[in-house]
Order: sequence, then structure tokens, then C-alpha cells
Amino acid sequence: MSTISPDEGVARRLKALACTAPLHDLDARKGRLDWDATGYQMAEIGLQAIDQVTLAMDFDHGADHAEVVRRLLPFVGAQVPGAPRSEYVRVAQWVIDNLINVGSIDRGFAVEYGTTDDEGHYVRRRFDFKLLVEVAAPDGGIYLRASDEAINVLVGALDTDVESAQEAAETKLETLIVRGRLGDARLAAEQARYRTVQYAESLRRKLEATRRDVRSVDWLDAVPQLLDEALTHIESRYRAETMIKANIADARDEATEPGRRRQAAELVTVVDDCIQRHTQLQARLQEAGAAFRAEQDRQQFSGKPKRAAVDVFGQLLRPSLALTVEAAHDPVTGYFAAGAGVRNPSVPSLGGLVETLLTPPSDRDPFGAEVPEPELAPQPRERFGVETWAAADAVLPDEIEHPVRLSAALAAARAAGADLPQLVALRAVHAVGTAVATARTQGDPSVLVAVDDGTVLDDPEFGGADLLLARAGVLGGQTNRRTAQT
Repeated sequence: MSTISPDEGVARRLKALACTAPLHDLDARKGRLDWDATGYQMAEIGLQAIDQVTLAMDFDHGADHAEVVRRLLPFVGAQVPGAPRSEYVRVAQWVIDNLINVGSIDRGFAVEYGTTDDEGHYVRRRFDFKLLVEVAAPDGGIYLRASDEAINVLVGALDTDVESAQEAAETKLETLIVRGRLGDARLAAEQARYRTVQYAESLRRKLEATRRDVRSVDWLDAVPQLLDEALTHIESRYRAETMIKANIADARDEATEPGRRRQAAELVTVVDDCIQRHTQLQARLQEAGAAFRAEQDRQQFSGKPKRAAVDVFGQLLRPSLALTVEAAHDPVTGYFAAGAGVRNPSVPSLGGLVETLLTPPSDRDPFGAEVPEPELAPQPRERFGVETWAAADAVLPDEIEHPVRLSAALAAARAAGADLPQLVALRAVHAVGTAVATARTQGDPSVLVAVDDGTVLDDPEFGGADLLLARAGVLGGQTNRRTAQT
């Protein structure tokens, strides 16, 4: 009998559905790009990108960014044949950047959902997750890793227990092989491999947290029990995978059709990869105890780093001011080269790195944090009403062939209303830097533009240039500006 309450089951399904939202958003936003991407199925490319990153992950390293882009190019090129290779690279890079969520502060995604508490009240919660994560390598490089949520998207599953899910996937694989359904067995084998990666990733995070702070992980009870369970699990999985591989080999040898032989050979490759990953994970687990003791000694008995403090004002600036420019050049250049750096930092987001390092480790609530009720301020009253905007449209040019001087528009506005001249002046200034690309994307037939031809504005209230205002038609991606000559 299930121990999950109905409300908890709904929450898990909502969270699983939320993890697919960034993939659907790729296709929703491709029409707003400043380049044509309508022929590409961005959600499919996103799934392929997560798959490539997941398969390239091991216990110590992730996927190289450039290598993932290179592996995506054949899949992207198959969707729009004949396009230049630079366009394929651009599409693949755009998809990966959006799965990382480049541009946000924490490079993650968030969704709100609701549950009921013990008293029956509806509580809004916030679920934060990531799909692809950039991690710094020991050599200073940056590589990609897929999160648990991303792997769940690949296998189409909820956030269930990883160990149980992997055993279920491999049991299903063995059953399909015995029944001779090699096509379905390959899908089950790939799901079992994803679960293997996910299981290794959960154990890797425990060891990584130990290297940061041994106090953040329970090495007295929880972790030793986890290591024992993991070693027992790997031993049983190794035996099961060896038997599965033998059954696949028999099916391959007995097959007479070339298609079934090819399917069996592909299954052998996938199962071999699972066995290799389990072997690597077993070696890391056997080293976990020694790693904990070494980190405990290092973090407990190592002293605080001691560095000599440098007085920049007294030891560098004042002596340098007493020197000639030629004599002060070398020490000042050496200081700024070491202090400011000569290349871009390897960490993509310094603000996110500092926030992550300063945040104390804490257990993640599986249901997410409660969303506080916002304090809503009253909406300020608009300065210009609908009637004022309509009156401004009446005095501004509405046809491409009839430009209007700003002085004439201000005179007509002043005769129509007291607040109208200021709105006309603001719209004229805004028209100086009209975003033509935005108008073309929105499908506007024309835009208001302003041109300064050197004429001085003669007006009792405003000063500056007497701009020439005109309507510019947006035709076929090109802006046709027609203005009168003075």
C-alpha cells in the first residue's frame, strides 16, 4: 500500500510537469528571435542536449560545452537541411544557454504550486530547480552536468527513489529481452542507464559536500548506511547486468534478421556502459571512508591562511608618486596585472558564486519553500489619460507622405489642451531612437521617427532642435523613411 498521500502525489506531478516547462518555452519564444528559427523544433533539440550531457557525465567530470554543441549539429541540421553550419551552431548554443538559463541571477527556474497543510488550508509553495548546471573543473575549465530534474524529464518519470527506479528499469529490461522485444528493450536499457547516472550523481553530491564541510553531512549514521546500501546495490546490479548481457548475446547470436542483430548489438553497448559506470562508482565508494578521514583532518587541524597585508596607499601609491613615470611603470603595471587580472574569470557568474559559497548547507524541502504573501501597493494613476493619448495621435503625423515639424505639432497641441504639449514633446524625443527591430517583430505597419536636420526649435516652453517628425513604413523587414526636405 502506498505511503504517499493524495495531496503529496499531486504535488509530485505538478513538480514533474514544471520541469518540462523550460522545454515548451523554447518553442514558444523562438518566434521572438531576431533571426529566423521557425523551422527548428527547439524542445526536441533541448531533450537531445540533456541526453548528450547525461551520457557524457561521469563521477568526476561532466560534458564539455563545445563537444555538446558539436554532437547536436547533426540532429539540428536534419531539421532544416541546407542551412549554413553557423546557423546550426547558433541554434544549438541558444538551446543550451536557455537550459542553463543564462541571464538569471541563480541560473535556475522556479514555479509556484499549492498544497494543503495539516489543517486543510491552501499553502502556496515555490519549487526551484535546474536542468543543466555549469560546474568549475579542477583545471579551471567549465563543464556541464544534468540535474536530477533533467534526468527525470528524459525518462518521463516523477521524483521517485532513484535506487528503486533503477532496479525497476533493469527488471523491465530483462523481461523484454526474454520476450524478444528488442526494440522496447533498448528504450528500457537507456532508461536504466539514465538511472545509473542519476544514482551516481546523488552519491557524488554527498562526497562533494563532505569536501566543503564535513559537518554538513551525517557521517555517523546516514552516510555509512548509504555507502553500505550503495555497495550492496552495485553488487546486485552487476550480477543482474551480467546476466542481461548474456541473454542479449544469445538473442544476437540466434537472430537471423539483420535488424534484430543490429538492435541486439546496440543493447550490448548500452548495458556495457551501465556496467562500466557501476564499476567506476564502486571504486569511488570504496575510497569514500578514506576521503572523509582526510577531509576531517584537513578541515579540523589546518590553521587559518596567513598572508602578509599590503598597504596599497603607503607601500605602493606614495612611493610611486615620488618616482618618475618611467620608473613607476613596472611596479604599478605588475600590481594591476595581479590585482585586476589579465583575462576573464573562469566562473561565469561571480555574484552567483559568492552567494553559493556564503550560503550554509541545508536540507532541501521536497515540497519547496512557502511563498510569502506580497504586499501590494496601489497602482499609481497614469499621468496622461486615454483622451490625451488620442489627442496626441491627432497632432502627430499619421501618413508617410506628410511629415510635421515639432514646432507645428507643439503649437497644435497647445491649442488643444494644457497637458498635451508635454506628451507630444516626450513622444518626439522617444521617436529619435525608435526601435525598428522591435516594430518589425511585433508586426507594426509603421513607426514614428524623428530626424534632426539642424533647425533650432522656436517655442516658448521647450528648447533644442526643431525635429522633423514623420511616419516610416515597415515593409518586408526594411524601414522606408520618407521625410520632407527644408
